[in-house]
Amino acid sequence: MKLSLADVSLLGSGLSRPECVLATAKGDLYTADWRGGVAHLKPDGTQALYTGVTADLPEGLRPNGIALEPDGSFLLANLGSEAGGVWRLTRDGQVSAFWTQIDGVPIAPSNYLVRDHLGRLWLTVSTTLVPRALDYRREARSGFIAVMDEKGARIVADGLGFTNECQISPDRRWLYVNETYGRRLSRFALRDDSSLGPKEVVYEFGEGQFPDGLAFDQEGRVWIAGVISNQLMRLDPENGRCEIMLSETDAAHVDWVEAAYAANTLGRPHMDTNPSTKLRNLSSIAFGGPDLRTAYLGCLLGDAIGVVSLPVAGIPPVHWEY
Repeated sequence: MKLSLADVSLLGSGLSRPECVLATAKGDLYTADWRGGVAHLKPDGTQALYTGVTADLPEGLRPNGIALEPDGSFLLANLGSEAGGVWRLTRDGQVSAFWTQIDGVPIAPSNYLVRDHLGRLWLTVSTTLVPRALDYRREARSGFIAVMDEKGARIVADGLGFTNECQISPDRRWLYVNETYGRRLSRFALRDDSSLGPKEVVYEFGEGQFPDGLAFDQEGRVWIAGVISNQLMRLDPENGRCEIMLSETDAAHVDWVEAAYAANTLGRPHMDTNPSTKLRNLSSIAFGGPDLRTAYLGCLLGDAIGVVSLPVAGIPPVHWEY
């Protein structure tokens, strides 16, 4: 059932930090792009780039997570050096602030956002430390999860170890989240009022495994994209069994990172280099294709996205029919 690196093809060209990938039933792919917006990989093989500028973001848009809206616009989790929050980008280049404060306090540089089946918007902030690399630590605990619903915006979980992607489970009972430098997959019971129950640690990752993106398949397993190790993992949340499904791991690179992690000196150089040639610091997975058995893999360092066929279908995301 394991996948071979030879089975991975690359799609797209000239992309800039395609960290987050969205797939739709029509075959459209969208990726965050640090040229200032969203890259669109169309079913006919052509590409488009949607960008915009605003005086409120002098650095320009730095999208990390992205969400596709029913009207074709995008919501972007902005990962600026100082500016965070959620911004709306239209395809004709209009940029507007969507959600930039909680209780009057500006939102720190932001990692990921996702709409759920009820239209609620979930946002993760990995850290409130400046610079962010100060929280590349096992003891990191300044990350949080916030929600925006009909009652407003509020933080619903905090004290997390570098909060990354979050997703609601197929049975809609749990909100799962990766804590990248805490090296954990955690979950919270999801209540009807959008509040969360106490944190439960589902799985603790091992050497070189820093969980970033996640998605569910139709058998209830969680697929985890891991930076540094360049591993795509499949985890059973009920029994804690974790399989490495795909890997492009460089042992010397992992050793270098692990030494810095142990010494609390992990920093940008460790994240900004990787000797891999295909996965290029694997960061996310999106299920797509006509039968939802194709994985589209985002990355931090490449200029294309990885494509590989899977043995199991994924759960269609909220934006699947947009």
